[in-house]
Parts: sequence; structure tokens; C-alpha cells
Amino acid sequence: MGRASDRRQVTRIDLGGSAAVRRADTLAAEEPLEIRVGHRTGPRPPLAVTMRTPGDELDLALGFLLTEGVVTAPADVLTAQLCAGQSEPSNTYNVVDVVLADHVPPPAAGTERNFYTTSSCGVCGKASIDAIRTRSPHDVSADPVTVDARTLTLLPDRLRAAQRTFERTGGLHAAGLFTAAGELVAIREDVGRHNAVDKLVGAQLRAGLLPLAGHVLLVSGRASFELTQKAWMAGISVLAAVSAPSTLAVDLAAEAGMTLVGFLRGQTMNVYAGPQRIVP
Repeated sequence: MGRASDRRQVTRIDLGGSAAVRRADTLAAEEPLEIRVGHRTGPRPPLAVTMRTPGDELDLALGFLLTEGVVTAPADVLTAQLCAGQSEPSNTYNVVDVVLADHVPPPAAGTERNFYTTSSCGVCGKASIDAIRTRSPHDVSADPVTVDARTLTLLPDRLRAAQRTFERTGGLHAAGLFTAAGELVAIREDVGRHNAVDKLVGAQLRAGLLPLAGHVLLVSGRASFELTQKAWMAGISVLAAVSAPSTLAVDLAAEAGMTLVGFLRGQTMNVYAGPQRIVP
């Protein structure tokens, strides 16, 4: 079935139907990914370990490095290679080795940052709120894009229709990049909502398309602080979510000059920041 999903035996119980039955069920896969970062000369130690759904590993690693402020452009990365760890079977690739260009400072690991991200938390291990609040090189407040509210209401169904692995498992988050006219540009899925965004951003970074001004980022879950941060770092001025935002997400969106939409369901939505970009 591919590494993004796998089959497991379950006992199906239906209190309103027949007796319990044993059958196979399709689950979303979750495996660790270690990201090693350094220069051509010298060691490339592990910077982060994240629990993710296999697939798009290079996009995930590069998107993570960009949204954490380690790199800002494709030229900052000489090579990014998927490889097997020393203790892993030769056919299991759960390590991305990234070689930075000579002009890029090494990431400040250790006392300032100690990255270990789970599938539910994108900022676990950060030493302080100051370390989390990485400043974006992009002035998203200057993005003049506007989005028709009716167009926004169409995006969740378009995102859902493009979620291939979710269709089989029901267990993945999705991040979709749309034009202001509602055209789906790219989509990524993962058990971690922050991983889905990193995969999406990393793909656009590798294609040389950043900053992503004039686009809408739609996430299938809630709008947390780390997702708002990642959108800002990618130069995205409009972030929409089908669920609720957090207080820090709203505060950061207002600080950055972003538009933040929550509870985008059916014909309704709540605009928590930047309402001038949403045209009723």
C-alpha cells in the first residue's frame, strides 16, 4: 500500500448490528525522521527528529529549515539527501542529510533550541517564546491580495477531494496552497499538521517560488501558533483553517499583518485578523 499507510487487524464492534468481526483496516503510517544539518566540511549533527507520515521527506526537511529560519532561499542549500541511519535496515530511509552553503550560519542548536517534534506539536523543545517567534524576512502586511468570501467557502471541499491518503485512512491532516481565485496549487498530507505545512512550503522552496504572496494557505485542522509562524516565514498573507485558532495564533497574525480565518465551514467563517483582505 506504500509507506504512507499500512494494514492492521482490528475487531469491529457494532452494538446495533451483528456480532464482533475481525477484519483488516487501513491506517496512516507514522515513522521518525531525523534531520541532520551542517556544511561540506565538518560534522552534520542531528538538528531535529519529527514523527511524520513517510513521503516528501526532502520537502519536509527543507520546509522545516525555512520555517525555523535556518535557510531563506534555495541557494542556501547545497544538497539534501535521503539516507538510511546506521541502526536501520538498508531499505528504511528515515534520515535527511542537508548540506548548507558556506555563507549560511549553522543552526543554533543546543542551549537555544532542542528540536523534538511529535505529530501533534511543532514547537516542542523550544527554550522560550523568543526562540519560537522567529522573525520572517517577508513583509506580508504589504501583500495587497484580496479573496472573495464565496471563494473561501469552496476551498475546504476542494482540499478534502484532493486528500488521497485521508480517503483510505481518515487519519491525516492536510495543507493546501490556493490562488486567490480558489485554484489548488499544491497539497500535502501528514499525521502532523505542522509537517503537512512544512512539506508544502519545502516543495515551493525547492521550486524557487517563495515568497508565496497572493496565495491562501488552508489547513484541515486548527490554526495554531506554529502554523501561523510557518505561513509568515513562507510569505503567505492569508491563512484559513476549518477549525479554531489559538490566542497566540491570532496575536501573531495581527503582529505580522496577516489575515487569519477560522471555522471555515459551509457558508460561514470567523475572520480573526486582517479582515480587509476578505471581500464579502
